[in-house]
Amino acid sequence: MSRKLSAVAPGWWDYTTLDKEIVRDAAVLTPEKMLKLSRPGFRVVFHDTIEEFYLAEALEYIEAWKRSSADNPVGICGPIGPTEQLPLVARIVNALGLDIRSAHFWGMDEWCIDGKEVPATHPLSFEKCDRELCFNRIDKKLRMSDANLHFPKADTREYRASWSGVRCAVMQGGQGDVKHWAFNDPLPRTGKYKSAPPTPSEYRKLATRVVNLHPLTIAQNARTSGGGNISMVPTQAISVGPVETWLSEKVSIWHAGSHDNPFGQRLTCLMIAKRIVDTSVPMSLLADHPNVQFNYLRKGIGSCEVTMH
Repeated sequence: MSRKLSAVAPGWWDYTTLDKEIVRDAAVLTPEKMLKLSRPGFRVVFHDTIEEFYLAEALEYIEAWKRSSADNPVGICGPIGPTEQLPLVARIVNALGLDIRSAHFWGMDEWCIDGKEVPATHPLSFEKCDRELCFNRIDKKLRMSDANLHFPKADTREYRASWSGVRCAVMQGGQGDVKHWAFNDPLPRTGKYKSAPPTPSEYRKLATRVVNLHPLTIAQNARTSGGGNISMVPTQAISVGPVETWLSEKVSIWHAGSHDNPFGQRLTCLMIAKRIVDTSVPMSLLADHPNVQFNYLRKGIGSCEVTMH
């Protein structure tokens, strides 16, 4: 029997097509119960202040880059969303005089318009954001060259090749309303996926690629980056894929409470902890990665209690 239609986009798969039991179990999780969902391979961490939260995120860059050397280059793959950690990274590198010339950085994703990545001059460009908030602020004597900065393009061959010969110590990410990391969105409910979403093994084969964005993702980015102006948000993006994600030694997801909502933060925590893998919730695939950490700002976890506004 075909699963129920999405409540928000009937032509797509998403978390609203899950069994109601999973939804119910996620909604009643308290922060204390979430903390106890840690298991080997999946760690749940709480941070009590916003300063501690973003400093800990920034320090993942520093800890990764300190391991890098000319004969053993190490990098980190990082998001736009959140971005608050980026200026902190630059300040710490400069304050320590940390030589990161051998280190690498991969941007997770980029917008795509008319089959081409947006230029770094575009107001929504992720590369522009990374450079302005972080790399352009690092002392030129300390920072890596442009050859070690890898931003995805619509022609993904160079970006994908950059993952060979360099260790990715950690892939950071946020979590979107549609429960993605990077732009690994659920797929449309068409063709062979009309009655069921892709199997986890099928989804895991996806590498960096141009993706069509779920309507929830478009609406979220309008809310967080465009003042709610949905018409200005591209409907396609280039996204790092599960293939590259599984090349990363660690996946570190940061929940500040400003991107996904209280229910979403609980849902993926439950699914990964219990190894409930369903590609209508792409983040749930991380249940099969050997080293995943969910980092929560305690006050951003919120509540799923019904309140009228």
